[in-house]
Amino acid sequence: MSTSTSFAATCRTSSSAADPFATRHGKPLPREFADEAAGMSWTAFESLYAPMSGPFRLGRWSEKKAAPGLWVFEATLGIGESICTMSALAPGPVSAMTSMLYDAGCSIEILAFHQHRIGHRTATFLRCEAGGVRLWTMGIGESDTESALRAMISGANRVHSA
Repeated sequence: MSTSTSFAATCRTSSSAADPFATRHGKPLPREFADEAAGMSWTAFESLYAPMSGPFRLGRWSEKKAAPGLWVFEATLGIGESICTMSALAPGPVSAMTSMLYDAGCSIEILAFHQHRIGHRTATFLRCEAGGVRLWTMGIGESDTESALRAMISGANRVHSA
């Protein structure tokens, strides 16, 4: 499976009253995301763009070097009522999770990828597409990888409910 990922860095300074992420963390959302989320409360924003419930849930995640430029990634995923252990040989965690979600029946494409450091944590914002539906999603984690994986799971749940 081949995935095409576009990385973008378009951000803007927005008023904290209009941008719920800037209000909470002092850093702006990507421009198009900020326009879409303008005026939302943090609770409404987090509930919509980083859903903690849904058919896809991330449990354990591990990685082991397999060869130059390739890693074996393993994840425990909750998918509906089942708990599955999945693995992927990939150059990085985002491509591995994309493959795992595809194998689980959720094919999402990442159109835009943005990250912000917020204190000791990282926030990842993704613009995803699946089945002609495009939407923004967010994940916050202790590392760049954890936040990206959380954003991807949020995206899978949002796409599934759209």
